[in-house]
Amino acid sequence: MHSMNRRAILATGAVALAGAASRSNVAEAQTAKPIFQVAEVTIPIVGEAGVFPVRRIYCIGRNYAAHAIERGSDPNREPPFFFQKPTDAIQNVPIGKVADHPYPSLTKNYHHEVELVAALKSGGTNISPEKALDHVYGYALGLDMTRRDLQNAMAGMKKPWEIGKSFDHAAVLGPIHPASKTGHFTKGAISLAVNGTVRQNSDLDKMIWSVAEQVAKLSEAFELKAGDIIYSGTPANVGPVVKGDVLLCKLEGLPDMSIKIV
Repeated sequence: MHSMNRRAILATGAVALAGAASRSNVAEAQTAKPIFQVAEVTIPIVGEAGVFPVRRIYCIGRNYAAHAIERGSDPNREPPFFFQKPTDAIQNVPIGKVADHPYPSLTKNYHHEVELVAALKSGGTNISPEKALDHVYGYALGLDMTRRDLQNAMAGMKKPWEIGKSFDHAAVLGPIHPASKTGHFTKGAISLAVNGTVRQNSDLDKMIWSVAEQVAKLSEAFELKAGDIIYSGTPANVGPVVKGDVLLCKLEGLPDMSIKIV
């Protein structure tokens, strides 16, 4: 009996020690400090003192029929597909200014893609298209810049083409305009000119998948959250730019956005 009591006491003590160690580990984890600081990526909001913190950048590919055709796809048969860019690829462009945009390394075929960008204030999974726009905080004008030669080379080898889409300054973006002031964008002219010559020119109602449908489709694959932004696709006639070129992006209902390739 004495031996049994001793074993029970030892077992109880071991459990207590394990519990204390576990609580100590949790406390240490809660008080641990990062070994260095990483800057938070934010986007200015028009008319607001606060800024929009970015969690993830999603992009939809080939979302205008003419662009899908020029990239070798059949828009009538293919479901939507998405890719991501790193959040620190964002280059904020102020209203009324021409921002210098550095020509990236490795490429000799650098392309412009003008797009409407949606910014989410909330999220979830399996969101219905009918409820999707309830999660949109606002909209911005954006450029999905692309190292096309690198993208095409990797695609030709059936390898991931992240290197063509995800690099420094690859996500050019104007400030966010709250949807409470602009309404939701389902139609409106969108265009891009290089040195005064219009290259891309279409309307948002030509998108194969609307912003609401994009949110719904994305939420089937990912849990969307506040801070996510979605580049909603580019019209046809994407093309190369070189150093010295000035790009002027227009979207009906938003201020223009302009960059100079340097």
